[in-house]
Amino acid sequence: MGNNAPIFSKIAHIEWATGITAANTAKDGTGTVDTVFVADATNGSYLQKLIVRPKGTNVASVLRVFLNNGLTNATAANNVLIAEIGLAATTNSEIAAIAGYEVPINLPIPPGYKVNVTLGTAVAGGYAVAGCGGDY
Repeated sequence: MGNNAPIFSKIAHIEWATGITAANTAKDGTGTVDTVFVADATNGSYLQKLIVRPKGTNVASVLRVFLNNGLTNATAANNVLIAEIGLAATTNSEIAAIAGYEVPINLPIPPGYKVNVTLGTAVAGGYAVAGCGGDY
């Protein structure tokens, strides 16, 4: 019989990658990726969302989010595309805020699995992506 009681994370788990600028046109999670979240090695984790913030002037792009089974991302079978979001072109400003994004994930992540992100086009200013969740 499976667990029939709610499970809540016991401690916050936040990781991030900054300076994401390189293009990766592979749609299978291979190639250059940035890891933004690694699940707890013992009990796994819950990933609620990704917070995506531009760091300056960028051309339009797309952010792709891949779940990796903890093995090499160079093998396409180890990755699955779980989300993607279009990123509008941005212009750096000292007098106006640049809009960011939130990508809802809401998935339990098995022990040792990773969440990797890629950009569809190279950008100049870059992006910071934070994974926000908790460990079981």
